[in-house]
Amino acid sequence: MKTALAPYVQILGRGANLSRSLTGDEAQAAMEIVLRGEAAPEAIGAMLMLMRMKGETAEEIAGFVRAARTVAPVSGDIALDWPSYAAGRTRGLPWFLLSAKLVATAGYPVLLHGWNSHQNPVASVRNALPLLDIPVLTDTDVGQLRGHIGYLPLEVYSPILYDLLRLRDGLGLRSCINTVLRVLNPASARASVQGVFHPPYRELQMDAGVILGQPAMTVIKGGGGEFERHPAKDAALFGLRDGAAWEETAPALISDHVRLSEGSEATDPAALMALWSGDLNDDFALSVVLGTADLALQTLGADVTAADLWAARPR
Repeated sequence: MKTALAPYVQILGRGANLSRSLTGDEAQAAMEIVLRGEAAPEAIGAMLMLMRMKGETAEEIAGFVRAARTVAPVSGDIALDWPSYAAGRTRGLPWFLLSAKLVATAGYPVLLHGWNSHQNPVASVRNALPLLDIPVLTDTDVGQLRGHIGYLPLEVYSPILYDLLRLRDGLGLRSCINTVLRVLNPASARASVQGVFHPPYRELQMDAGVILGQPAMTVIKGGGGEFERHPAKDAALFGLRDGAAWEETAPALISDHVRLSEGSEATDPAALMALWSGDLNDDFALSVVLGTADLALQTLGADVTAADLWAARPR
């Protein structure tokens, strides 16, 4: 029987008076054991559920991220990391993909990575990628991205992390792996944009970024948990600037008061490319795209606006 993870489960589960959180080094060591396939399945489940009950710490998240980067390194010079791990149940079309594509037109290599559960075909990122000519990568060499953008599926990056994420199907509960994947930044890009569904995770991801030495990061409560701005609402921004914790509020861009999933009449994924080509006129969708792209450009420290890039985009 594989018992290598037992010491770390014991740290977490000794009881109310003796249990404690893992240190960053302990978390890294534990996750390296898991990612090398040396941990018993029941020990993995116990560790993740004990962490859920007590609440994961930024040190633990950072340690797990370091382990993933060590065991499953990604090669390539990426400017902007863009995780996409929302289930898609509560959102409309993934307009943020156009935002990422727009940022890439400025010459910033963008690495999208994630997994989408396909519970909502309209919101499915995977279904939209070929429509937008965003290549799906088949290995972890991200050095040559066509059009300065690519999507790395989680199951390609790390089949074990993919299995850990899918434990939710069996356990019925979210685990800290959801947070780890958002903070992951597998190519160690200088800038990262991250979405959350539950607001408290904004501070947790920001704190983990500080520990990891992430120079620039922006975290928002986005559409369905993705990094996608609602243009009709003030945006609470959390993250890092020059490696230091940073918070700001961005005012609403438009006056409409609607849900993000209801703001556009477009429900066919083909509408994404139609908006890009100019064949579709949808002011709300365009506000989503430009508002989200501007946040990403600000994270990069770019001296260009999304509106300028949109006007010059190749159609």
